[in-house]
Amino acid sequence: MLEQVQQYLTADIRWSMILSNLGLILTALLITLPIAYNREKKSSSAGLRTYPLVAVATCSYTLIAMNIFEDTESLSRYMAGIITGIGFIGGGAILKAKDNAQVNGLATAASIWNTGSIGIAVAWEMYEIAIIISLINFIVLSYGSDAKKIINGED
Repeated sequence: MLEQVQQYLTADIRWSMILSNLGLILTALLITLPIAYNREKKSSSAGLRTYPLVAVATCSYTLIAMNIFEDTESLSRYMAGIITGIGFIGGGAILKAKDNAQVNGLATAASIWNTGSIGIAVAWEMYEIAIIISLINFIVLSYGSDAKKIINGED
């Protein structure tokens, strides 16, 4: 019985792919940690769990698609579905107060969507793009509120 299980695992699992994909998925996770930390520190509804999970999921889905689809048209449709799905998740972060016209959560929604692009970029091994996206996201989330207050004269 043990031999059968071993043969099954050896025949169907590409162990070298596990290490390769694990490295990519962990990279997506690590690149998004500063963004997640920033949001967690600011007591946002999304934080240390949400952002890394979005990046890991988009990286994983993209890796799966890259290994399944041979034509670019199918891959493009698949990736469009991923991007739409992330938008749906971000939409859940947007709240409108009933008593006034104030809308909250737009930065959270946008940064969740942005974090998904980090996962896709890492899956395609476009680390430079992923790092740039992460830095821009982090800087905007870190300093955007202060800049907004200064512009609106709320300082």
